[in-house]
Amino acid sequence: MSARPSPEKLLALGMSFWNAKTLLSAVELGVFDALADGPIDLAALTAKLGLHDRAARDFFDALVAMKILERDASGRYANTPESECFLVRGRPSYVGGLLEMANARLYTTWGNLSQALKSGRRQSENQDSSDFFAALYADPKRLRGFLSAMSGVSAGAAQAIADKFAWRDYKTFVDVGPAQGMVPVTLARAHPHLSGAGFDLPQVGPIFDEYVAANGLADRVRFHPGDFFKDDLPEADVIIMGHILHDWDLEQKRMLLKKAYDALPKGGALIVYEAMIDDDRRENAFGLLMSLNMLIETDGGFDFTGADCQGWMKDAGFYSSRVEHLTGPDSMAIAVK
Repeated sequence: MSARPSPEKLLALGMSFWNAKTLLSAVELGVFDALADGPIDLAALTAKLGLHDRAARDFFDALVAMKILERDASGRYANTPESECFLVRGRPSYVGGLLEMANARLYTTWGNLSQALKSGRRQSENQDSSDFFAALYADPKRLRGFLSAMSGVSAGAAQAIADKFAWRDYKTFVDVGPAQGMVPVTLARAHPHLSGAGFDLPQVGPIFDEYVAANGLADRVRFHPGDFFKDDLPEADVIIMGHILHDWDLEQKRMLLKKAYDALPKGGALIVYEAMIDDDRRENAFGLLMSLNMLIETDGGFDFTGADCQGWMKDAGFYSSRVEHLTGPDSMAIAVK
């Protein structure tokens, strides 16, 4: 006799925005920063963050129940190992930039998902602008926040690429759309024989250079300004495109892959990493939701399967390709010229 179905999973999914907004507000308010120097009791933490007494205890205890904070026997709150590592601003491992962007922008625009599904049109700011990224790059504050967010989303993949790819066979690389420089810095730190560059619009240069210099790698990692729709890509042994292709429509995806092919020497490699959807489109919910995020955020972007990417790589001229899992929802497609 089959068990009677329960609505618990459906209700938990439908109300999961409660959990999300609680975490996003904790990042926004600086809860984890406030606890970076050690445990604090309820009254002191409430005062330090400037919160009202009415719900502060419930807020902090909700974070405890969500396993994002800890509370000891004397009632003092502390970061968990994960929040201490990843959610304290200023730490090299900080990934909260993505959550800051989610709180400031995505949380609101995702409220328009139904409209996006009906219209096929993006719902982000500057909807009347023909170029979402031009508007983003024209605002220095928004650009810095966006690049910080992209560093957060790339941190785990960057380390996995440094560990899993055969870098001993190559000397140079170019990261196309490098944000602050998380991937170039991670690769250069892990492999002292490598030298590399980040290729992006000129507005990114000062932010990239600042991040690279702060990590002590300015002698081996440099910025190369350019527009990948107008300019050729810089030549290198390896070209990397991370969370780039999904921003664009199919024709633009194919164009970027062909530009990568043209910039590589024979034997050179292209690495494309994304939250690639599993080929059967049943398991990687994050990748599928990311594709819906591209609907919300862009004019024609969408995410794709590893098999899709390999097919486009073959059409661009690459003679071999493979897909490897990196970490979490991310995988990389590697093609060789």
